Amino acid sequence: MNRRNFVKMGALGAAAGVSVVPSRVLGKSLGHVAPRDKVNLACIGIGNRGGEITRALHATGLANIVAFCDVDMGAPHTQAVLKQFPDVPRFQDFREMFDKMGSKIEAVSVGTPDFSHFPITMLAMSLGKHVYVEKPMARTFKEVELMMKGAEKYKVATQMGNQGHSDANYFQFKAWTEAGIIKDVTSITAHMNSRRRWHDWDPKMTSYPAKQPIPDTLDWDLWLMTAQPHDYQKDFVNGQWRCWYDFGMGTLGDWGAHIIDTAHQFLNLGLPYEIDPVYLESHNPFFFPMSTTLSFKFPERGNMPPLEIKWFDGLTNIPAVPAGYGVSELDPNIPPPSNGTMQPAKLNPGKIIYGKDLTFKGGSHGSTLSIIPADKAKDMASKLPEVLASPSNHFANFLKGCKGEEKCRSSFDIAGPLSQVFSLGVLAQRLNTKLLFDRETQRITNNPLANFLLEGATPRKGWEEYYLL
Repeated sequence: MNRRNFVKMGALGAAAGVSVVPSRVLGKSLGHVAPRDKVNLACIGIGNRGGEITRALHATGLANIVAFCDVDMGAPHTQAVLKQFPDVPRFQDFREMFDKMGSKIEAVSVGTPDFSHFPITMLAMSLGKHVYVEKPMARTFKEVELMMKGAEKYKVATQMGNQGHSDANYFQFKAWTEAGIIKDVTSITAHMNSRRRWHDWDPKMTSYPAKQPIPDTLDWDLWLMTAQPHDYQKDFVNGQWRCWYDFGMGTLGDWGAHIIDTAHQFLNLGLPYEIDPVYLESHNPFFFPMSTTLSFKFPERGNMPPLEIKWFDGLTNIPAVPAGYGVSELDPNIPPPSNGTMQPAKLNPGKIIYGKDLTFKGGSHGSTLSIIPADKAKDMASKLPEVLASPSNHFANFLKGCKGEEKCRSSFDIAGPLSQVFSLGVLAQRLNTKLLFDRETQRITNNPLANFLLEGATPRKGWEEYYLL
């Protein structure tokens, strides 16, 4: 059965309440895949970050790269990968790749813009392919929900690309929560205050930038996939898509997974009940604010108290830090907060975790936590549990998950709710309003437009079928 027939049958079956599963998936579940030396891998998106993912997966020694796909195949940013692997078959359309090479592909990597993760991932899973997808999982709340259900339905290995889930931060946070070192957390400050691509743009713009000629190497219609129609513009592609609400997830979607991920998992946060854009500098309807402070409130979870995460981004939107945080450069142009705590001019991306008895500071990705102040850390040194070393990096963990040798540490059931937190945060940014979210019904109860945008606008004609897989 080729892809087009499968998609058609899947859509008809979904409409009738019937599940259509590829025959190669029947009788197979994750953990019972016949062991093989290497996984036959197709890489979708091979430039920029996608190229880094491709090379990292290959470097594990666990993958045979059998196909490349990129909507801008042959563009300058794809050349490094193409030169490294000159004999790998190349495609511009992922659908054609699956039609022609589906039987030779066991897994795919998806290193494309945020908004295009969904259709590629859904088709791959429906054809029984394991999927590694860059963070965040998708742009809308509903798309993430469908991806989680798809992974469960098709019994494939899945991994979202937040590498800290396979580094020291993951294993330390796990060990410290299990040992009761991290407990009774009521507040987390998360911060990423580096320059972003849109910081020099004009927030008073009244329309999208003017149409430009489409590069010869680019299939612009295919690049758009499910997104709403736009004319080509250089500031929509090659990473610039992160800037726009229509395509990306801003600083929160880009860095949130690297900063909040382990706290979200091991403190069992799930979804917030309130999302409040406390501060948005230069809010506009097109691209993300120059600075943002977002408040996410989570309820009690078992014996864990309610918790608030405050997210800070923007060059001057620096959070206050507690006494004993450590040496930080002071900027006289930034007034100190009224509570007298130290105000650093710049913080590296990271987090501060406030528990009842202990306070922790940490960075992003795989960097570990430390207890502050230093004298408290010294007192606690003998009480800290042993932290296991990672058995595999994030890419090897995925490929071993494909072979049933390890469980993927950032599988969609883990990464999905985290990605949905980011979707809710971006909605609050975009609409510049507080959102009340019902965790049981998964509906926004105080804003009909925001509730509609959980699903997003109707996909472009021809792309509806991916929402029925």
